[in-house]
Amino acid sequence: MPHVVKTPQPKNLKGILDKTNEIHHGKLYTGYVNKRNEVEERLAKVNPEDLASGNQTYSFLRGLKEGETFAANGMILHEVFFDVLGGTGDPAGTHVLEEIEKEWGGFEKFKEMFAACGMSARGWAILAYDPSDGKLHIFTADAQNQGGVWGATPILPLDVYEHAYFIDFGSDRKSYINAFFENLDWSKIDRRFTQASCCCSPNGDCDCQDHCHDNHN
Repeated sequence: MPHVVKTPQPKNLKGILDKTNEIHHGKLYTGYVNKRNEVEERLAKVNPEDLASGNQTYSFLRGLKEGETFAANGMILHEVFFDVLGGTGDPAGTHVLEEIEKEWGGFEKFKEMFAACGMSARGWAILAYDPSDGKLHIFTADAQNQGGVWGATPILPLDVYEHAYFIDFGSDRKSYINAFFENLDWSKIDRRFTQASCCCSPNGDCDCQDHCHDNHN
């Protein structure tokens, strides 16, 4: 089955124009979905000559495989990015807030670190859950297929490519990041965190059945 656009475009955000998201969602995110389908269709038709000519400097197969991860991660990260927008920005009462406070010593300290990572990255700053150590981490990526950690689940990705904010903020990325935080739906971030962390501890134990049940209802 081909991939489809699943996440709706967020509207009426504070500080971020609908026009920005119309372009971002309708062209960029949708474009990644379409390109992922195109690459997968071409990979299904590679011939023996394509395989035999595989080369680490350049080859048709290398180009397809590079494009595959770029398009796939572009699709996945944008789906989560758009999904967690549209809220009040208040994380109170969430399980993920408890983990954030445990890991960074407080929400404001986390926010400071996350914002600094967003200023430092060229593409994305991503709060992710890593089952290899059972912890939350902030990863940065200069490209969508660079900087990620195998097995980790993105629960809060911040797109810092200029297309995400230039219409609204020009080169003022810091103000864009502040607006991003004001529009987060922490109930959705919490659901993603709980689903990622349930039964995914490093030793395989699961002590969060109640939380899983709550977040699947």
